[in-house]
Amino acid sequence: MAALGRVLTVNVAAPGGATGIDKRPIDDAVAVRAPGPMHDGLGSGLVGDVIGDRKVHGGDDQAVYAYAREDLDRWQRTLGRELPNGMFGENLTTSGLDVTDARIGEQWAVGTSGLRLEVSRPRIPCRTFADRLAVRGWVKTFTAAAVPGAYLRVLDAGPVRAGDLVEVVHRPAHDVTIGVVFRAMTNEPELLPRLLEIEALPDPAQHERLRELLDGLTVVLLTNENEGTN
Repeated sequence: MAALGRVLTVNVAAPGGATGIDKRPIDDAVAVRAPGPMHDGLGSGLVGDVIGDRKVHGGDDQAVYAYAREDLDRWQRTLGRELPNGMFGENLTTSGLDVTDARIGEQWAVGTSGLRLEVSRPRIPCRTFADRLAVRGWVKTFTAAAVPGAYLRVLDAGPVRAGDLVEVVHRPAHDVTIGVVFRAMTNEPELLPRLLEIEALPDPAQHERLRELLDGLTVVLLTNENEGTN
């Protein structure tokens, strides 16, 4: 049986805000665009949402960002402060799904109006995220926890609203999850070969970056091996 979850809130950043990470829950349904030429240059994603820096955020592989309420609750206990839905800059705050365990290429059917999303990559923390939380050493802390949330691409357009069911309608046979990719690209580069073997990240730029990281890891390992034999 396919895993079932729910969208607790849909969160968007209002025009005129200082940054696109400042997302707040809204009550109305929000249209979600699929990739295509009829975007007026805005790309796929939630209509009306603000993306502050399109050089590093947004794009078809980062069209929608999901974070689990269960993980926000754990961060609340760790940080000793309230973290409302949208605090991590997520478009969808979910319940009932282990987002970190979602496999790359996994597909979610959301609601009943045709919206279909595909898990694409983890979120890598940045300075804007650290400034948003105002927690000393936040990037290091977030990275060590390895619970990054998932970016999703839009396969089929449709609306999304709070309360929509999320059904996992396709789960690839490989075992490369959001958590594995995040750990490979941060603190556990020894996991990088697993990503390349199955071509889990279809973006050519991502593949090139992974190969560069893997080449760098090989140099380090060979250097350490040679130093150990002297």
